[in-house]
Amino acid sequence: MAKNKVQFQKGLSLQTFISQFGTEKQCRAQLFEWRWPKGYVCPECGHKDYCELKRRPLFQCNNCHTQTSLTSGTIFAYTKLPLTTWFLAIYFITQSKVSISALSLKRTVGVSYNTALMMKHKIQQVMKERDDSKPLTQYIQVDDAYWGGKKRDGVRGRGATGKSPFVAAVSTDQNGNPLQMRFSPINTFSKDAIKAWANAHLTSDSILVSDGLRCFGAFKELGFEHTTIITGGGPKSVGIPEFKWVNTIIGNVKKALHGTFHAISKKHLARYLAEFSYRFNRRFNLAEIVPRLIYVALRTPPMPQRLLKLVESHG
Repeated sequence: MAKNKVQFQKGLSLQTFISQFGTEKQCRAQLFEWRWPKGYVCPECGHKDYCELKRRPLFQCNNCHTQTSLTSGTIFAYTKLPLTTWFLAIYFITQSKVSISALSLKRTVGVSYNTALMMKHKIQQVMKERDDSKPLTQYIQVDDAYWGGKKRDGVRGRGATGKSPFVAAVSTDQNGNPLQMRFSPINTFSKDAIKAWANAHLTSDSILVSDGLRCFGAFKELGFEHTTIITGGGPKSVGIPEFKWVNTIIGNVKKALHGTFHAISKKHLARYLAEFSYRFNRRFNLAEIVPRLIYVALRTPPMPQRLLKLVESHG
């Protein structure tokens, strides 16, 4: 039996990573090239001539004298950590098949737990913002899904308290092969919520299939080509071919999250789901996922810790 080319691809080995990004000088050189691929450009006046200050790691524009750091205005802004630590964290988060907890990241890259948690959430934020900017297209399987356990208050089913609802969507090609995934937490499964999700995450020519959940009728109201399949619920509904990939990936993500984390706060669920989506959507070229993420991180606005509101999911 032939090996799966995606699963058995070479990827980016730790030895290769260290050879490319093992020193602060290498990391700074790569950041400069990725931030200013055509040469330095002053963020204030657009001038290209500059000098580097000797006593501080800053670039100064020769025209307006604005001083800029390599990381200012990016997700790395205000960091006191070496770039080698950031790059190493990005490597382990992107190369993991499931996920790496903040506790494991702390031990692996040699920082405090709170620092590892902050780094993980900032990296996840980059992943989320990047994927949110790229709508799904082609043939899309959509399902309702939930994270968390229900409270012991007698309420069961879709309305059970203690569960966090999210839209699970997987786009496929015309042969039914999975291309992209998008898992997005929402407040409730209502038509208004589905319309807002569709407007944010789908192209207008998307062709959708879903079960008979009433709120999914919003797709047709928005003008999408939409097929409804009444599943009837229960174990048999999982085996319906039209929902093969969305059901498979929901199961894989839940299994991975449960295997790594004791709990995930509802307010951070979007980032954890985005981490899985980002890796899955770039699984065809694992060797490029590190430089691609760092390139995007340089174009992601700063995320101060007060906005992250870090209260952790352990692992």
